[in-house]
Amino acid sequence: MTYFGTPISISAPHTYISTRPFLPFESHLSTTFRTRFTKGIKMKGWKLLSWPAPPLERIGHSDSIYCTSYSPNGCYIVTGSRDKTSRIWDAESDDAIGMPLVGHTDSVRSVAYSPDGQHIISGSDDRTIRIWDAETGSAVGKPLERHTGSVWSVAYSVDGRHIISGSEDNTIRIWDADTGDPVGDPLEGHTRLVASIACSPDGRHIISGSFDKTVRIWDAETGSTVGKPLEGHAHYVTSVAYSHDGQHIISGSYDKTVRIWNARTGSAIGKPIEVHAPSMASIASSPDGRHTISELTNRAPHMWDQISHDPIQSISSAIQARQPDSDGWVRDPVGGLLYWVPHDCSTATDPPAFLNTPLRSVSLQFEDFAFGTSWTQIFDTPQS
Repeated sequence: MTYFGTPISISAPHTYISTRPFLPFESHLSTTFRTRFTKGIKMKGWKLLSWPAPPLERIGHSDSIYCTSYSPNGCYIVTGSRDKTSRIWDAESDDAIGMPLVGHTDSVRSVAYSPDGQHIISGSDDRTIRIWDAETGSAVGKPLERHTGSVWSVAYSVDGRHIISGSEDNTIRIWDADTGDPVGDPLEGHTRLVASIACSPDGRHIISGSFDKTVRIWDAETGSTVGKPLEGHAHYVTSVAYSHDGQHIISGSYDKTVRIWNARTGSAIGKPIEVHAPSMASIASSPDGRHTISELTNRAPHMWDQISHDPIQSISSAIQARQPDSDGWVRDPVGGLLYWVPHDCSTATDPPAFLNTPLRSVSLQFEDFAFGTSWTQIFDTPQS
């Protein structure tokens, strides 16, 4: 209504009626009116069955969501927010489960599930880490307090025995997951905040990405550094990950590149993968080790071949952000028309939200369509 209120207000009532074919097939409006307005436009092919779930932050958190993590079985999602809480969600329905996890006194920067899915950990700007019972949402033990700066990243060790945290105080700490006690001294070496941490698949090493533009490798048992810092990024390193076989390290940076490194030697593999986006939210390796995936802030994810570094155009066959062509039409990958955006409205809309559409074009059937001066025939009058 914000952008189309004027044309709607001066158009015939069939403007409203003609939207009926686009309603979700199982929605109340569709089931109520499709048998009564039989001479309207009809849609062929793919149909949306039900209304999509609203964004999580609109129905649960009262402020921005900073971080998310899936449970090991993929059934649940935990989110951390600027509103100082974490929430658990049903991954299929997007319904909030239970009450918010309340306890932090500042924004929640990072969340993670334990390998067995029984616990959740959260790191916060209040400089603490908290452990939660994933089933009840209740706090487990006391907050883990030793960092002197915001906790930007938290993770469990592969065996679930330890918690690892990266902080604005430039250090990494290892904690006993059962007692909450610190294990050994802090891991020191970075000169700026530690934004991301990850464990190797065999549990022997920890990697960290920092605002000092480097990636570091640590011995998980001794806490000592392994080799020299991995240098090459020209800006903050915001995300790090291991390939699933543990042979490669992947890093994403504000310099708009993704880099791949040999995990054993620390040497760079190939040229940096250039990403035309303002910032890197997270990166990951595909389970088969063939692809690198990066998630960009307010953008659709991108995927590359991990060996050739060639981009793969479409990650998802279902959803991808698309922009209208010069003629105003938004098209699917093979040129099918999805919808048209008026030129005077295209700059006013929010592309990431407005143009996230199913990548399936549909055709419209105009046979028996009542329009113009005969538009009133669109309505089937009940027989007395």
